[in-house]
Amino acid sequence: MISSVESINNVNTLVFNNQEMTVLFEDGRRLSVPLWWYPRLARAEPKQREHWEFCAGKRGIHWPEIDEDLSIQGILEGRKAPDAVQTLQ
Repeated sequence: MISSVESINNVNTLVFNNQEMTVLFEDGRRLSVPLWWYPRLARAEPKQREHWEFCAGKRGIHWPEIDEDLSIQGILEGRKAPDAVQTLQ
C-alpha cells in the first residue's frame, strides 16, 4: 500500500495549470499529475476545475459541474481514467 489513511485524509487543496493538477497535502507534500490522465478535467474550463469539493469522508474529490469523482488513493497510486489518452502538445 502506498499511503496510510492519514495521508489520504490530509489533502489541503488542489492547484491547476493547463497541463497538470497538483495535490497539496497539509504536511507540505505535493503530488502533480498530468491533466490528460483525467479527460473530463482536461476538457473542463478552468473555473469548472476550480469548483471542487471533498467527498467520501475526505477520501475523494468531486467536481459537480463536470460530474467527475476521483479518489485520493487512486491519484496516489497513479491510476488514470480508463479513457485517458496522452496527446502531443
